[in-house]
Amino acid sequence: MTEATSLATAAGSPDPAEGLRAVRALRRLLERLEAIQVANARKQGWSWQAIAETLEVSRQAVHKKHASAESQRGKGR
Repeated sequence: MTEATSLATAAGSPDPAEGLRAVRALRRLLERLEAIQVANARKQGWSWQAIAETLEVSRQAVHKKHASAESQRGKGR
């Protein structure tokens, strides 16, 4: 069973403490996965608008959330 599958199962637990811990862990996993894929898209030349449309959010929202990480990666080169 994968980590995500295990967490999804735990999120449905009748025990609120277990369920909420699983929801928190899933949220963190989702944020990491989104950051990885946004960085991947930017490396492949995607515009902020294209990323935003794919995520179904505004360009401003995706740029605000991920642009600082991109500039930090650029400073590390």
